[in-house]
Amino acid sequence: MTIIANLICIEHLLQVPANLSKPKKKWHSLFTTIYCSRTFSSLVVKSPTPKEKTKAIPRAPSYVSLTVTQENSPFHIDQTTLVELAGEKKIERLQIYDGVDGVASALGTDTEVGISGNAEDIERRHQAFGSNTYKKPPTKSFFHFVFEAFKDLTIIILLGCAALSLGFGIKEHGPKEGWYDGGSIFVAVFLVIAVSAISNYRQNRQFDKLSKVSNNIQIDVVRGGRRHQISIFDIVVGDIVCLKIGDQVPADGLFLDGLSLQVDESSMTGESDHVEVNGNQNPFLLSGTKVADGYAQMLVTSVGMNTTWGQMMSHISRDTNEQTPLQARLNKLTSSIGKVGLAVALLVLVVLLVRYFTGNTTDENGNREFNRGKTKADDIINAVVGIVAAAVTIVVVAIPEGLPLAVTLTLAYSMKRMMADQAMVRKLSACETMGSATTICTDKTGTLTLNRMKVTKFWLGRESMEEGASLISPFVVDLIHQGVALNTTGSVYRASSGTEFEFSGSPTEKAILSWAVLELNMDMEKTKHSCAILQVEAFNSQKKRSGVLIGNNDDDTVHVHWKGAAEMILAMCSSYYDASGNVKDLNNERVKFERIIQGMAASSLRCIAFAHKQVPEEEYEKLKEQKKLKEDSLTLLGLVGIKDPCRPGVKKAVEDCQYAGVNIKMITGDNVFTARAIATECGILRSGEDMSSDVVVEGEEFRNYTPKQRMEKVEKIRVMARSSPFDKLLMVQCLKQKGHVVAVTGDGTNDAPALKEADIGLSMGIQGTEVAKESSDIVILDDNFASVATVLRWGRCVYNNIQKFIQFQLTVNVAALCINFVAAVSAGEVPLTAVQLLWVNLIMDTLGALALATERPTMELMEKPPVGRTEPLITNIMWRNLLAQALYQIAVLLSLQFSGESIFGVTKKVNDTLIFNTFVLCQVFNEFNVRKLEKKNVFEGIHKNKLFMGIIAITIILQVVMVEFLKRFADTERLNWGQWGVCVAIAAMSWPIGWVVKCIRVPEKHFFSYLKWRK
Repeated sequence: MTIIANLICIEHLLQVPANLSKPKKKWHSLFTTIYCSRTFSSLVVKSPTPKEKTKAIPRAPSYVSLTVTQENSPFHIDQTTLVELAGEKKIERLQIYDGVDGVASALGTDTEVGISGNAEDIERRHQAFGSNTYKKPPTKSFFHFVFEAFKDLTIIILLGCAALSLGFGIKEHGPKEGWYDGGSIFVAVFLVIAVSAISNYRQNRQFDKLSKVSNNIQIDVVRGGRRHQISIFDIVVGDIVCLKIGDQVPADGLFLDGLSLQVDESSMTGESDHVEVNGNQNPFLLSGTKVADGYAQMLVTSVGMNTTWGQMMSHISRDTNEQTPLQARLNKLTSSIGKVGLAVALLVLVVLLVRYFTGNTTDENGNREFNRGKTKADDIINAVVGIVAAAVTIVVVAIPEGLPLAVTLTLAYSMKRMMADQAMVRKLSACETMGSATTICTDKTGTLTLNRMKVTKFWLGRESMEEGASLISPFVVDLIHQGVALNTTGSVYRASSGTEFEFSGSPTEKAILSWAVLELNMDMEKTKHSCAILQVEAFNSQKKRSGVLIGNNDDDTVHVHWKGAAEMILAMCSSYYDASGNVKDLNNERVKFERIIQGMAASSLRCIAFAHKQVPEEEYEKLKEQKKLKEDSLTLLGLVGIKDPCRPGVKKAVEDCQYAGVNIKMITGDNVFTARAIATECGILRSGEDMSSDVVVEGEEFRNYTPKQRMEKVEKIRVMARSSPFDKLLMVQCLKQKGHVVAVTGDGTNDAPALKEADIGLSMGIQGTEVAKESSDIVILDDNFASVATVLRWGRCVYNNIQKFIQFQLTVNVAALCINFVAAVSAGEVPLTAVQLLWVNLIMDTLGALALATERPTMELMEKPPVGRTEPLITNIMWRNLLAQALYQIAVLLSLQFSGESIFGVTKKVNDTLIFNTFVLCQVFNEFNVRKLEKKNVFEGIHKNKLFMGIIAITIILQVVMVEFLKRFADTERLNWGQWGVCVAIAAMSWPIGWVVKCIRVPEKHFFSYLKWRK
C-alpha cells in the first residue's frame, strides 16, 4: 500500500501547474527530484532489522549535490560551478567540462566571434550570472553629518546656554515673551549646524560621484566578430576580453588565446612574482590582477560579486576623509587662532562677572542689576547664563571653523571644474600641490602630439617607395605582410567586401596595419592562417621592439620577425632586401641607412624598422630550449616613417608654463633627432638655440653619469631621448633632491614608479594603462598637454582662493575680538549679542567660503613664480591688507560704541543695531577687496562669477530681514533710510582704504622671519 501511495504522489508531483512562476517551477523540480530519489531508494534498500541496527557502525551523514538547471535556460553550466572553477584553479576540474572550449560552448560563446551582443542576449546573461558591479557599503546619510556637527564642543556649550536662557526666560517673563533670547540662540545654532551639514553632505556626494567615474574603466571585447570598447560595468559572462600589458583583468575568466601572458597577482595573493598564464597548465585569470607582460583573449566566467575580487571589494569603500597638506596646515592655524580667542573669551568672562557682582552693570532703566541680598537667585543665574553665552559666542567667532570648510569647498569645486577641463583628480592633495610645481616632465606621444599616426614614408633598401606594392618583389611583400600581421597586438575588421576597414590597437599599430592593408594589399586573415605563431616577445619600453617566431604552414620552415625602433632593429641586421628581393650586405652601407633614419627623424617622423630571418631547424631547437628569439644576423625588410603632428595649442600651453616659472622637460622613447624636432616645434627648445649635450641627452648617457654629474646637469636638461622608465624615475629623484616640486606624465605600466615618486603623478586617460592610472594622482582624460597646463592653473587657483578666504576670515576675527574685548573691559557689556555674532559667523564661514572659494583661475595666476611648499600661508601682502581693514573697522565701531548715541541722537538699542549693521556691511564690502590680494581693481572679471554676486545679494537681503523684520530674534531696532545710508557709507569706505593700502610696498621677506633672526 505504501508503494502505491508513493507512486500516486509522484504522479501528482510530475504534473507541474502551468501558472507557476519560473522560481516556483525551479523549487518544484528540486522537491520532485529529492522525493523521487528517496522513494526509489526505499524500494531498493532493505530496511535493517533491530539486531542489525545495534551492530551498525554510526556514519557521518552523506549528502548528494544536485545542480538544478533552470528550465529553458540557454546556458548548460550554472554560476556555482563557474565560481568554483575560478576559486579552485584546478585543471582537472576544468577537463570535466571539456576544457575552456567546453565552458565557452556551455556559455553559448563562439571562441572566434564572441557573443552576439544584442540587447536580448545581454539581458539573459545578466539574469543568469549577474552584472559586473560591486555592492558598496552604504554612503553616509545627511543625518550623519548633522550628528558630526553636533559634536563640536562650542556648539554643545551654546546649546546648553540657550537651554538655560530659555528656561529662565520663560520662568521670568512667561512662555509668550520669555522664549525670545534662548529661542533665538537655538535657531541660530541650528542654522549653523544645518549649513555645515549640508555643505559636508554635498561634498561627500561629489567625491562619491568622482569615485564612480574613476572606476569606470574602458575594456576591449570581441562581440559579433568585431572588437568593441565598452565600460567594465557592461561586461557579461561569456564575453571575450582582449588583454594587453598594463590592463587590469576586469572579471574572473579563462585563458582563451594569446602568448607570453604574465600576470601580477600580488593584489590577490601578496606574492610579488609574476604568474605565467597559458592554456595548458594555468588558464585561470582572476579579477583585479594586472597583466605584466604578453597579451591574451580571456573568456569571462564570473562577474561582479561572484568574483573573488568582488567579494573583497564589497568590504572596501573609498575614504573621502583624506586630509590634504593644506588642510593640515590650516587646522594648525585654526588651533592657534582658537587659543587666542579662548584667552580673550575667558578674559571677557572674568571681567563681565566681576563687573556684575561688584554692581557696576545696569539694566535698560539705569538700575543696578545686582544688589547683594536683594537680587533673586533666578535673576543672578539668568545674568550669568547671558554672560557665559556672550563669552562662548566670542569663542565661536574667534575660531575660524570656516577655514577647513573653505578648503573642502574649494577642492570640491575645483575637482568638479577640472573634470570639465579634462582632468580627473584621484588624490585631493594633488590639487593644491600642483600649484607649487616647479618642473613638469612630460611624455611626447599623445601628450604633446595628437597621437593620430599615419605612415608617410616607406624605404625599402636605399630607395624611397612612393608607389606602394607595385614595384616591390612579391616575395618581399609577403614577408612584410607576415611581419605586420603576425607581430601585432592590433586587429583588422571588415563587415563585408564593400565596407571600410576598421583598425584597432595602439595608434602606432593602427597606422602600420592601415598602411599594410591599404598600400600593400595585405589580407590579415589569410596571412594569419598561412602561419602558426610559435613564440612571442611582446613590446616593452626598455627594449623598444617586439618579435615573433612563426612556422610556415606551406613548407614547415621557421622564421623570426622583428619590429621596433629603427636604430635598434638596424643594429640587429647584417643584410637588407632591395625592391627586387635581392639580399645585400649592410655593413658597408650602415652609415647611409643611419642617415635615412636621421633624415626622417629630423622631419618629426617616428622611424619603425622591420627585419626577418629564416631560422634553421637545429638553431630553432636550441632557441626553443632557451625560450629566446634570434636577435642577430637579421635581414632588414624596410623602414617606415610615421607622422604624429603636434597638438594645436600645445606651443601656447608650454609658453604659459614657462612664463609662470615652470620648467618643461620632454622625456621620450624616440631617437634624439625626432625628439629635438618635436621639442622645437612645441617650444620646449627654441630654434637657433645652443643644442649642447647639456640640453638634449639620451637616456643611456644620463644613466651613465656619476651622481655628482647628474645633479649638476639635471636642471639644464630639457629633452631626454631614447629614455627608459628607469631614466624617468632617476630624473624625478634628482630634481626632488634639488628641491623641485615635480609633476610627471606617464601612460605605461613601467611609468608607475616615476608617477609614484613624483610630487604629482599625471596619467593619461586614453593611452594610459590601468597600472599607470592607479599610480597617479590626476588622470588627464584627453591626453593633452594643454590640460596639464590647466591643472597647473587650477592648483594655483586653489591656493589663491584659500589665501583670499584666510584674509577675509582673519579680518572679521581680529575686528570682532577687539571690539567685544574693549567694550567688555571698559563698558562692561558686549555690543554684539550671541545671535548677532552667530549670524556674522554664518556669513563668514559658509557664504563667504562659497563666494571666495569658487573664483575661477585667471591668467594672472600664471604671471607669478611657483609658491614654495614651505612658504607661509599668510603673506606680508595679506597682513598689510587685513590689518588695515581690521583697524578701520575697530576704530569706527568703537567710536559708535562710545559716542554713537550722542553723534546720531539715538537710543542705546538703535545704536547697538547701527554697530551690528555697520559691522556686517563692512564684511560685505571687504569681500570685494579680498577678491584681488594685490591688484587695485577689485571688480575685474566680477561679472563672470555669478555665484559671488548671488551670495553678496543674498547676504544683503538676509541682513535687511534681520534688522527690519526679526527685531525680537536678532535683538535689533528698525533703522530709517538715513541710518541705513550712514551704515553703507561707513562700510563703503573700505574700498578706497583697500585701494590706498595696496599702494604701500611690503618686503618679500616674511615679517616673522625677522623675529626668528633676532632670536
